[in-house]
Amino acid sequence: MKKIGIDAGGTLTKVAYEERGRLHVKTYPNHDMEKLLRWLTVLSPDAVLHITGGKSSHISSAAHKIHHVDEFQAIASGTRYLMLEENHKLSSDYILVSIGTGSSIFHVTTADSERIAGSGIGGGTLIGLGSLIAGNKDFAALTQLASKGNRENSDLLVKDIYAPNEPPVPGSLTAANFGKAHVTSSATVEDHLAALMQLIGETILSLAWQAAVSK
Repeated sequence: MKKIGIDAGGTLTKVAYEERGRLHVKTYPNHDMEKLLRWLTVLSPDAVLHITGGKSSHISSAAHKIHHVDEFQAIASGTRYLMLEENHKLSSDYILVSIGTGSSIFHVTTADSERIAGSGIGGGTLIGLGSLIAGNKDFAALTQLASKGNRENSDLLVKDIYAPNEPPVPGSLTAANFGKAHVTSSATVEDHLAALMQLIGETILSLAWQAAVSK
C-alpha cells in the first residue's frame, strides 16, 4: 500500500488503509503508540503516513514519510468520501457531527465547511466515567458491556415520574440521566454503562439539533 491514514486523537489513535480494494480500520489506545509504530513498520515500511489529530505531533517514524493533514478538513473530506463510497445521497448543505475524545459539529456545504459548535462530551467521557463505573479503560470492552445493560434501571424516565398516570410526553424520554442510580440497588454495571451511552448520545444529538435549527 502506498499511503496510510492516521487520526491521533486525545484518547485513541485510528488507522485506515486500503488493501485489495477494501478499506480497513484499526484502533489503538494512545499509550500503545510504540506498538502501533512497530505494526506500521511491519505492514508497509514504504507507505506515506497521512496523519491528523491533536496528538499527530507525537507520531514520528524513521521508516516512513509523513504528510500532515488539517483535522477539520480531513473530517469533512473523509465524510464526503465515505458517503459516496456507500452510495448515500449527499446533500449540498448538512450538519456533520464528529465524535472523538470530545465532539465537534460542522456546517458543511459544497463550497466550505465550518466548525460551529462543540462539546467536551464524547469518547473521552465514555472511557473516563466508564473506568469509574466498571474499572475498565478499554473502549471496546466498555461498549460491549453497555450493550448488555438496560439503561432504564439507572436513568429516571418520564413514565417513572407520572406513573400510574399517562405522561403528557412520551414516557420513554429521559427525565434525568442516572436519576435512579442512587436508589436502584439492583442496577448492574452494565445498566449504568448503558445509561452513560444514553447520556452521551442524547447530549450530542441535542447540540446537533440546535446547530441544525440555527442554520
